[in-house]
Amino acid sequence: MTNKSRADADLHELELRRMISRSSTLRGSRACGCCQFRQRRSWAMHTSTNESLRQDEVDRRDIRVASGDAAEASAPPVQDGDSSELLGTAPQALPPHVQLIEMGTAYWVSRVVYTAAKLGLADHLDSKPMAAAELAQLVGAHAPSLHRFMRTLAGLGILTEDKAQRFALTPLGAALKTGAPGSARSSVLALGSPWCAAAFDNLEYALKTGRTGFEKALGIPIFDYLGQHPEEASLFSETMVGFHGQEPPAVADAYDFSGFKTVVDVGGATGNLLAAVLARHNEPNGILFDMPHVVRDAPDLLRERGVAERISIQSGDFFKGVPEGGDVYLLSHIIHDWSEDQCVTILNNCHKAMAPDGRLLLVEMVLPPGDIPHPGKLLDMVMLVLPGGQERTESEYAALLSKAGFRLTGVIPTASAVSIVEAIPV
Repeated sequence: MTNKSRADADLHELELRRMISRSSTLRGSRACGCCQFRQRRSWAMHTSTNESLRQDEVDRRDIRVASGDAAEASAPPVQDGDSSELLGTAPQALPPHVQLIEMGTAYWVSRVVYTAAKLGLADHLDSKPMAAAELAQLVGAHAPSLHRFMRTLAGLGILTEDKAQRFALTPLGAALKTGAPGSARSSVLALGSPWCAAAFDNLEYALKTGRTGFEKALGIPIFDYLGQHPEEASLFSETMVGFHGQEPPAVADAYDFSGFKTVVDVGGATGNLLAAVLARHNEPNGILFDMPHVVRDAPDLLRERGVAERISIQSGDFFKGVPEGGDVYLLSHIIHDWSEDQCVTILNNCHKAMAPDGRLLLVEMVLPPGDIPHPGKLLDMVMLVLPGGQERTESEYAALLSKAGFRLTGVIPTASAVSIVEAIPV
């Protein structure tokens, strides 16, 4: 083998090794593309730092040594500020094939994290570090295989391993405990669940037919399924709290609710958003409205947030009607769940219930035009395979609202990924 061919082979092997190493930092979720989108952008920014540039130069020097190019290998490493000499005027991206392989294998990480959550490893390791043999007895696992699994979790930054091969939680791993702030465990278990994964396994079917992958896999719509499985419904509600955790305070800060008397949260689940709005604004009271099996978990959350006395909980079906008498009708991630005709039905019911000077507020990920990256564009695929709804652009929301007798008056950005679509009855 010539020096050049040996160097090419070494370079290919190095690229694959670095791809696998770097892909392990992507906390990708098989079901939730928008999280993967955020992590990929964060990771891409990280790889453009001088630290990564210095590592790239070390890797190149290793290849030069392997190929016998000692003169070039002896060149000094890149120092801070020298990136232009190494890579020109812009940081060098990973080769396209490596980027695509990373995208295609991101589910490896999501399955590992899902299994760790299902086994409850973070709960077991909360009190003390353990070796795999000890932990295997608690979770009913094969000790040698569990050791390899925990070593992988340590490589992902979820666990840390000491010299005695005992594993302990890192701050990242502690967030996977049951009841930890942010509901990460519930989110991982729901969004990585067999039923959610099965929906994505039928993405091609959804693209070809316009029907949901969930119904192809399980035979019924997702919300009917949750209505028949109350434990899964509770887990799903906790997931929405965790998945959209940054949004409620951002919405409460971005919009002035102080001039209103009653805020009706239509499809508000356990009241996470309504609680944030009332905690931020003292004047209005609230009505929380959702299906009976959904609002059953609301009283505990509202008491915990200190707003229970200001909120009336009502159960019902927003396809049949919504509570009357509200100044503001708030729908957070409701409209994106349903078909166009179903959305018009929900909006018509809000129109009938509100006063002539009322306000309709839709909290959604409003898609930017063209190639502009946005987590909502991947979330749109979740809507396609799970409930059968969709994310929309501003103009698409204006067209939808007009079908139900509303006029879009503005799109208010927040400090999170969502915007507030404001409309008035006409």
